[in-house]
Amino acid sequence: MKFGTVVAAQARRVPHRVAVACGPERLTFAALEARTSRLANALLARGLRPGDRVVLYLGNGLPFVEAFLAVVKAGGVVVPVSTRLVAPELRHIVGATRPFAVVFEPGGRAVVGPAREAAPGALPVVAGAGAAAGEVPLAGLLETGDPAPPPRLPPAPDDLMILYTSGTTGVPKGAVITHSNLVTQTYMNVAVWQLTEADRFLATTPLAHRIGLARVTCGLLLGATSVVMPRFDAAEAARLIDAEGITVTGMVPTVARMLLDHLDGVPAGGESLRVVLVTGEAFPVEVKRRLQARWPRVRMYSFFAMTEAGTVTTLGPGEQISHGTTVGRALPGVEVRVVDDQDQDVPVGEVGEILVRSGEPGRYTVMRGYYEDSAANAEAFVDGFFRTGDLGRLDADGYLSIVDRRKDMILSGGLNIYSKEVERALESHPAVAEAAVVGVPDERFGEAVCAYVMREPGATVTADELIEHCRGLLAGYKRPRHVRFVDDLPRTSVGKVVKAALRARGAEG
Repeated sequence: MKFGTVVAAQARRVPHRVAVACGPERLTFAALEARTSRLANALLARGLRPGDRVVLYLGNGLPFVEAFLAVVKAGGVVVPVSTRLVAPELRHIVGATRPFAVVFEPGGRAVVGPAREAAPGALPVVAGAGAAAGEVPLAGLLETGDPAPPPRLPPAPDDLMILYTSGTTGVPKGAVITHSNLVTQTYMNVAVWQLTEADRFLATTPLAHRIGLARVTCGLLLGATSVVMPRFDAAEAARLIDAEGITVTGMVPTVARMLLDHLDGVPAGGESLRVVLVTGEAFPVEVKRRLQARWPRVRMYSFFAMTEAGTVTTLGPGEQISHGTTVGRALPGVEVRVVDDQDQDVPVGEVGEILVRSGEPGRYTVMRGYYEDSAANAEAFVDGFFRTGDLGRLDADGYLSIVDRRKDMILSGGLNIYSKEVERALESHPAVAEAAVVGVPDERFGEAVCAYVMREPGATVTADELIEHCRGLLAGYKRPRHVRFVDDLPRTSVGKVVKAALRARGAEG
């Protein structure tokens, strides 16, 4: 069940249908199949072997889609990376995956150059004009590649991509997603959300993240059209929905708020929409009400998903208000348990850690495991169930509510931010003795990063100086929005920081 094989079948079935559009550029399924076959063969000719990793440090656009599909057709493993990451963050991923190639745009050279020092043998491939000496133009690979279909892939290995997500220690870990994961999960979602090949999808979020990528891969597997926004803009999204006849779009709460704020002054629009998929941080019921008031005929589905576990639960159109404080019930084929510290199921209504299973890891929705990290895998799985690190409760009807995040993860604008990673960056400043980072309520982004900082005795440093210090260490969305200086931090009897107290303090502020 290879992703490229399914897309090739759609190219034979609907060759003249537009597969992907971004701005004025668009590719039909036939053109996408032909171009990605050439690129796949060019990579093979350059020495790509099955299982080799290829890092994509690309923004939203056709080059991302072409490179992604070409690499997996050649048997490689894609490592999509947000272009918001800075050099130290990218360097860690490049060093961990030892890629065959890094694909980037000229504007990313300043970040990619230092990061490639961790894997100097990686082929530098440039998408767009302006390749420097020693770099390989992506366009040149397309021109020289053999147009024949690339060699057929064997059933195993099945690894398709590695998506990096931080753990509780703040050290990024690579979740290995298989071809079976992506294809099976997509068709499970298609069945539950009632999507069809006649739909036209709008991707509003970065393709380097699973949510944005899922909109495009769903379209490709269905034989439907996907329209990709280079970056989100509320006015442009509203225009595209009407101009492109968009029927399905996905939103994180931040996107929904920004779009609704724009639409408040617009009398009509969005008549083509029939399905809105919402996920990310807990989706506020008041935002759901605004969406329903704006588009009363639209079917809204909200869902709880993770990079490692795919779609876990979903909440249907008739449940968005009546069960709006929950994340819905388990997707058919997905098992959800809530357990105590001894991994025993807790009674209905009680809080415990959420575990997820869907057959053997890597087979259906749950990842195969973390890339080359046996210790993390031993900790992450129990009896085939993946430990989400989230705390929740199940009611008598099977609806799941998320109570807290054991991993202290912050969700801002639909993006994961891990407190330990931010704390390490802050504590690398010589004036900082200790930092504790939590998420605090934010009207636009759902949550914002708030840092409680203890200075070294006698040291002086301002909030602006600390935020600037983080600029070279963290992507913009991870940097603290609020910095509060304290003389001490609330602690347990064994000295651990009580972040619940800090979150409560931040909410009050």
